[in-house]
Amino acid sequence: MAHAGMSATELARKAKIDPETLRKPLKGLTDYRLSQRTLEKLQETYTDYPGWAQKVESPRSAFHHQLAEQARSDDLVEINEIDLRYGMGASDVSGPVEVSSRSFSREWLRSFTDARPADLVWTLGRGDSMDPTIRDGEPILINLADRTLTADDCVWACTVGDFGMIKRLRPTGNGVTIMSDSKLVSDDFAADDELRIIGRVIAKVGRL
Repeated sequence: MAHAGMSATELARKAKIDPETLRKPLKGLTDYRLSQRTLEKLQETYTDYPGWAQKVESPRSAFHHQLAEQARSDDLVEINEIDLRYGMGASDVSGPVEVSSRSFSREWLRSFTDARPADLVWTLGRGDSMDPTIRDGEPILINLADRTLTADDCVWACTVGDFGMIKRLRPTGNGVTIMSDSKLVSDDFAADDELRIIGRVIAKVGRL
């Protein structure tokens, strides 16, 4: 009341609460405490009052905030990220690989894959041979559990010897045709025992 320069009645009416709610405790006619909703209305009306130590939040509101925070927490899953750039051409992958993890929304991942998070890994592509499908430096998501080569010309992470690459692979009678999306790069070929499939590339994060 001193802060607002108003009587209890004026204070209550501006906050749209019953004036008796403030008058009775002020006159010592009751020993009840102001309700949570009354405090909320007062704070919404007199936001600059320095006596508010923190935002007044009702139990119902706090409960919904807690549920929302829990839902966000439950929705997050960790996906491994490796510091290995698979060449969209070929790159040496014989050295040690560092693995870290990042958190992603499970719902977002489900928009393009049903794979288990433990079977997924993020890495980077390097080179221009898969342009425009995948550009140099774009993050790509690999499903390590999908290693069954089909005739669908999917994009795969694979190795030939010590060289890793991101390519379209097409099985043939005596090996695998290795194809690039760039028209400037010719097809290659690998015998079945030369090529090792790491996993299928199922997504990329592209730049505009």
